Amino acid sequence: MQNHDDVFIGGHWVRSHSSDRSSVVNPATEEIWASVPDGNEDDIDDAVRAARLAQPAWAAAGPETRAEFLHKLADELDSRSAEIARIITTENGTPVAESGAAPGHSAAHLRLTADLAAGLAATDDRPNPMAPGHTIVRRVPVGVAALITPWNFPLGLVMIKLGPALLAGCSVVIKPAPETPMATRMLMDAVVAAGFPGGVVNLVTGGTRAGNALVEHPDVDKVSFTGSTEVGRRIARLCGERLRPVTLELGGKSPAIVLDDFDPAVFAQHLLKVSMRNTGQTCKACTRLVVPESRHDEIADMAGALVSGAQMGDPFDPATFFGPLVSARQRDRVAGYLVSGHEEGAKAVAGGDVSTEFERGFYIEPTVFAGVTPDMRIAREEIFGPVLAVIPYRDIDDAVAIANDSPYGLAATIFGADEVRATAVADRLTTGNVGINHYGSNAAAPFGGHKDSGLGTEFGAEGLEEYLQFTSIHYQG
Repeated sequence: MQNHDDVFIGGHWVRSHSSDRSSVVNPATEEIWASVPDGNEDDIDDAVRAARLAQPAWAAAGPETRAEFLHKLADELDSRSAEIARIITTENGTPVAESGAAPGHSAAHLRLTADLAAGLAATDDRPNPMAPGHTIVRRVPVGVAALITPWNFPLGLVMIKLGPALLAGCSVVIKPAPETPMATRMLMDAVVAAGFPGGVVNLVTGGTRAGNALVEHPDVDKVSFTGSTEVGRRIARLCGERLRPVTLELGGKSPAIVLDDFDPAVFAQHLLKVSMRNTGQTCKACTRLVVPESRHDEIADMAGALVSGAQMGDPFDPATFFGPLVSARQRDRVAGYLVSGHEEGAKAVAGGDVSTEFERGFYIEPTVFAGVTPDMRIAREEIFGPVLAVIPYRDIDDAVAIANDSPYGLAATIFGADEVRATAVADRLTTGNVGINHYGSNAAAPFGGHKDSGLGTEFGAEGLEEYLQFTSIHYQG
């Protein structure tokens, strides 16, 4: 049992002002194995003050120096990879086959971000096309950035914010999800080992109270949030009142369109990762499988067999694909959607109930519903669990209409042997990311949602821009 009473502020672990604690539960065993402070307004105030004091010197260090720190932090993550993976699996149930890659991917993101330093350092001198003179355009850090992250990828979703914020010259205050604070605490140990100046990176654990205090703090200059659309709307309102820039990576109900020329072998190779990665607890999971009407039963049975054939169980077993859900609350929420699917007339060709296979743990049977219509709750609402809805379409126009008939627009996948044809379908979708025949994203390309799936972008040069603002210095000569 690990009991912690401290938060990371100003380069040190300091005792929290809060007497409240958050318990950390192992989703596979239901055992409480750690506790951390449920931070309060005083903790947030101290962390923001430390970040504010550190920010000018960090900005003045220059992009090349800041890039060196990112490389050092990447090295420290690599050296701790096995322990970080163990912690992730213990605190949120992610199968080790997934969590084992998280530290390496996070380190790679840091190094890729560091490679953008040369662009920040370059002089941007623009002639005035309408009068004599020229302008030097400076890209300057926005200031103190609040980074608020969810529980499903507790290291990776911090890193894709932290890297660009630090390279831009921002100091940060991180507030992780209350369910998964431990991987982020280990990240602070790596921050210390990498030699970051005190106050550049700060961590306050906690729930809604700490999150609200951070978003509303007058000395925070930028908020980046990943989580539910409901919470994102509230953060957007608060930031709008304060004219504070905000990046929101929110929910999704993404489609996977299967064209009539799809390759069954490619489909079988990629469907699980496309639709049910991390036991379905992935924002861009394509949980609406939109299939030709004439082949609905065939593809539904194929999907059911793939899902039923994937191992569910101990998340520390490298062969496990489906682990437990993160909490009893999440298990019960997903179970409610299974009931809804049955009541609305969908047919479960795989799973369909809470798992009774294990004595302990927050397990749900990985489920494929066939005969789903676009108006069913399981076809419209983000479930965030291993539930796949198979929806038939008449023709390509109908498939596109079904795919776009959602308040969300985060991701999509097109399965089709003819990449030109598949790309033509992708071009018609109102979504921020589309994979052709696979579950895809690219750390060098922008990632962001359309519609209710968010504001702003992450990854690549565009993600770096989210932490910068511009100053134009005009010269007459």
